Amino acid sequence: MKNWMLFIVCLVCTLAASAQEIFRVTVKDKTTAQALPGVSVTPTSGKGIVTNDNGQAVINDLSAGKHTIQFSSVGYETQLLTITLPDTSWHEVFLTAAHKEMEEVTVLASTRNNQRIENSPLKVEVLGKEEMDEENAIKPGNIASILGDVSGIQIQQSSPVSGNSNVRIQGLDGRYTQILRDGMPLFDGFSGGFGIMQIPPLDLKQVELIKGSASTLYGGGAIGGLINLISKRPGFDQEGMFTLNQSTLKESNFNAYVAKRNKKVGYNFFGGITHQKAVDVNDDGLSDVPKTDAVVIHPRFFFYPDSKTTIALGYTGTFETRNGGDMQVIKEKGDALHQFFEKNKTDRHTGDLLVERTISGGNRLQLKASTSSFDREITTSIHHFKGNQLNYYTEASILVPKEKYSFVGGINATGDRFNILPSDPVALTDFSNNTVGAFAQGTFNLPVNTILEAGLRADHHNHYGNFVLPRVALFHRFNEEWATRMGVGFGYKAPNPLAVQTVDYPIQDLQSLPPGIQAEKSIGYNLEINYKKQLGDEGSLFINHAFFLTRINNPVIATEEAAGPVSFSNAGSHILTRGTDTYVQLKLEDWELYAGYTYTIAERKYLKENQFMPLTPRNRFAFVAVYEIEGTWRIGLEGSYTGTQYRDGDTKTPGYMFTALMLERKFGKKVSLVANCENLLDYRQSRHEALYTGTITDPTFKPLWAPIDGRVINVSIRWNWGKK
Repeated sequence: MKNWMLFIVCLVCTLAASAQEIFRVTVKDKTTAQALPGVSVTPTSGKGIVTNDNGQAVINDLSAGKHTIQFSSVGYETQLLTITLPDTSWHEVFLTAAHKEMEEVTVLASTRNNQRIENSPLKVEVLGKEEMDEENAIKPGNIASILGDVSGIQIQQSSPVSGNSNVRIQGLDGRYTQILRDGMPLFDGFSGGFGIMQIPPLDLKQVELIKGSASTLYGGGAIGGLINLISKRPGFDQEGMFTLNQSTLKESNFNAYVAKRNKKVGYNFFGGITHQKAVDVNDDGLSDVPKTDAVVIHPRFFFYPDSKTTIALGYTGTFETRNGGDMQVIKEKGDALHQFFEKNKTDRHTGDLLVERTISGGNRLQLKASTSSFDREITTSIHHFKGNQLNYYTEASILVPKEKYSFVGGINATGDRFNILPSDPVALTDFSNNTVGAFAQGTFNLPVNTILEAGLRADHHNHYGNFVLPRVALFHRFNEEWATRMGVGFGYKAPNPLAVQTVDYPIQDLQSLPPGIQAEKSIGYNLEINYKKQLGDEGSLFINHAFFLTRINNPVIATEEAAGPVSFSNAGSHILTRGTDTYVQLKLEDWELYAGYTYTIAERKYLKENQFMPLTPRNRFAFVAVYEIEGTWRIGLEGSYTGTQYRDGDTKTPGYMFTALMLERKFGKKVSLVANCENLLDYRQSRHEALYTGTITDPTFKPLWAPIDGRVINVSIRWNWGKK
């Protein structure tokens, strides 16, 4: 009996000891080296778990000896790791993205907590690497066109002479859209000029779009929404891509990107050159496309002192000259009749710093800072102006990821200083804005497939006082197919006489802000329903239907006097925009189909009549159909219908169709040739009406509501000489 008792005790002790071995691992993306949450970690001998928000997993009940661990996640290739326990070290596993599903595992930067796109209570739409690479072959000079393809977003050309454009979201003016670069605001006020027109797609990893108020996360300005431009990071494999493009609109582009990293250091570099000749499409003697010469360089250096720390230093230089107006003047053949022109010379220098450090418990500290100097010189036949805007931004934040919740909080300071350099007289004077703020956001995994997110920001502006901006969002998944999101958030916008407008006013006509003007304040609501369905092994259907409403109090309006001066004041009532946004995505084997419909009612309630927001279509429909023979051919057809728009004065524009066709031929994995035709139907505003009134010596341009550059065909060749 004693022998049996001794045997049982030894057996129990052995089993207890074998159950105490621990396996620790951090799972990362092989290309970006970023931690991957939600990865299934399954030993062949036991029950598995999933990695937390910091990509970490700990299995506590393994026996001593050899084990094979399987790592799997949607969009990544499954990987096996053989280990021998006991082992007290932290293992690192790098997963390789499965090519066809890369976009399905998108990790969001704009939410500040590294959430995956399908689980975020805050709705974020992503244009990923595949879309950026495709746009690089179609419109390599800038991202304006691809942003305009997104439902609910309108690219408004504000000047036919300079070609300047701004981004409008859900019917609101472009000044309510905040544009960020890696989470840092750089394009606002004077420095917002030509912002999206100077950002090549090859330089971006992805573009994240939030429709509706996002001021709680990123401060003032994001009343209508925000666009976060996410830069690429180097991977362990050598990357390299060259693109050469030529269009029938006399535009030539050359873009290059290279990147690589090792264990301790890394780099990436983008360089782009654009040359555009002036073109008079409608033969009225004035350019519809300005003569443009642009150079963009963006080197970035990365340092990895250890596995938990990343330091990045970057510089972006953008140098551009645009010359539009009378074709005779552009050709240097002006005379007494032909004198009108507008020349814009811009130089933008931006430096940025990013420090990321993972500390105990998987918490992540982040410090980022940027400073940007923007010079713009505007020369016309009657006036010369030169100004500079200096922007700065600094932020320190911490992310605390837990199994049931995550928390992010931080402080930031941002500001700008506008200075008038030697110029002809203007009514404007030098001014500056400075804001300090603190923010906090908690994301909670509630029972029954529900995620609640609540945030609060407190800002202090040196001119306009204090702002407290709460936001609440909720995501609930009913089952594998149905889900819903809803949210409400507050925002504000500090007045700025140089904020983008629907029409570019001559800078000599702009007046300084009057004493007592107040900041604009907003509240926005959103509700959406999602449906997704797997269709066989290679098919899927996704439908999103969203409702939105935004109210802006104390809107700052620009009033143009008959003699020319443009003054600013707060309106007596509010702006109200509301509507619906429907998006459908269908994938069937080699086919991809997308369709979107946006219904928008945008009104200026401070007017007694004609309250409609000018140049805002109530109905807009768009579709894209793509067919691909893997490894050889790819063909795409897209089209959009823009409904009637009101102009000031209660006149309507006609609705119109815009179509495009793209054909790509791939030669192996390295080289592809792309032919693309934009505006197949050659619809132009000038076919419906003259673009200006008055004389060619002193023209007054009408607001633009349709394309003016006509049908454009371009051919590009793309060479991917990296290892990927």
